[in-house]
Amino acid sequence: MATEIELKLRLDPKNVRKLLAHPRLADTPSTRQRLLNTYYDTPELSLRARRIAMRFRKKGWEWLLTVKSAEPASGGLAVRSEWETAAVPGVFDFSHVDSGDLKDFLEQNREQLTPVFTTDFRRQAWQLLCGESLVELALDRGHIAARQRREPICEVELELISGRIEDIFELTRQLQTHVNLHPAVASKAERGYRLFLDEPPQAFRAKPLPINARQTPVEAFRTIALGCLEHFQRNENGLLVGGEAEFIHQARVALRRLRSAIKLFAPALPEDFVAAYGRSWQTLAGALGDARNWDVFLEETLPPIHAAFPHNQDLHRLRNEARRRVKAARRAIQHLLALKEYPRLMVEFTAAVHALTDSVDIPLKRFAGERIAAHTRSVRKMAERYDELDPEQRHIMRLRFKKLRYAMEFMSPLLPSSGMKTYLSTLASLQETLGLINDQVTAEILINEGLGDKSASAAHGWVAGRHELLVRQVPELLRAWLKAAPGGA
Repeated sequence: MATEIELKLRLDPKNVRKLLAHPRLADTPSTRQRLLNTYYDTPELSLRARRIAMRFRKKGWEWLLTVKSAEPASGGLAVRSEWETAAVPGVFDFSHVDSGDLKDFLEQNREQLTPVFTTDFRRQAWQLLCGESLVELALDRGHIAARQRREPICEVELELISGRIEDIFELTRQLQTHVNLHPAVASKAERGYRLFLDEPPQAFRAKPLPINARQTPVEAFRTIALGCLEHFQRNENGLLVGGEAEFIHQARVALRRLRSAIKLFAPALPEDFVAAYGRSWQTLAGALGDARNWDVFLEETLPPIHAAFPHNQDLHRLRNEARRRVKAARRAIQHLLALKEYPRLMVEFTAAVHALTDSVDIPLKRFAGERIAAHTRSVRKMAERYDELDPEQRHIMRLRFKKLRYAMEFMSPLLPSSGMKTYLSTLASLQETLGLINDQVTAEILINEGLGDKSASAAHGWVAGRHELLVRQVPELLRAWLKAAPGGA
């Protein structure tokens, strides 16, 4: 088995000549070849379900059989297991696969394997020295085909032949000074399956992150941070095409989780890392927040008000203004993602996360317990005196509850199971209500923005009534949370 370490970068076809003119490539000999690949799976797509990709590749006169694991990429970087050997096309010989369980699985499904999709592209490749490493840079141009559907390929792959991961990022920086190269998370195989299934773009939700007690705090942070980055990147295309509101919501959640993770693990991270990357996402997070606020207002807050007062002209004007603001907010996000600084931030952050080393000698389980306890104490103090808090303090309390919930989600594999289901349920219910209250507060602001000095008494009255009803629910929810929280009320 070999381990493939590869950074994938999306390239606009218009910029191919600019890439080829880069000094690192223009003065280095390259090889060219056509690569024709056929990917196989069972009719039920059992390999895909196991996150396995299998293909026959025609490389010149040679045929290769390749089996790959399909671990997700973050920041464009993927580290995957790979088994490759010379083969006869159509003959499934898995003797080179040295993983017993995987080999047995492939053997059991041998008779059902059938072509699913193909990739056909021309590869121009350079062997480049960078730092202490040898890196293969491959420019791939061609297409993916499945069921009479086609999708273009134009991408750069940097594969570490020998040396250090850090040097892949250094080479990427050198290339990005001349041409806009954007980190990509979807492999050709993943794109091929989507094309085969004709799957429409869907918003990507956060998945459980596989941390374990054997990891150090920095290793756990790396797992969590890269998972958050993948969460964001998999919603990126939806943002770029001005897709549905859920893409914006999930991208915003991803950045919130990422920023919360940086703060949660701050005692185990270098101060300069926390200072730099705790702030780096603020502009993009702010734009996503603005867009999300207008989406919620237009799709959730306004419809019941408009239904109750269908002939109110103020509400008609407000709805039209909200639609305009939604479009403007989405354009602002697209503008930020189109800046050359964005893909560079992705690369720099991914490199910085991989470069982190342990600076504290503390077991992860103990670290997690101490950090969650600190978050809990902070929010408990405010919860116990909720009636005394002013609106700004209640807003702070809501944010602290959100950070506590993210911390619990991140550390869930390390936490005791006893009583945890009830506790998390009360925490989720409380946070949901606090979030709805914040939506009403935001709605008041947006109504004033949308209509300026003009009256909107129906909307103001509705929002104020909804706000009051929700606020009345909070004390009971807080009591339930305090009772369920570790240590009781």
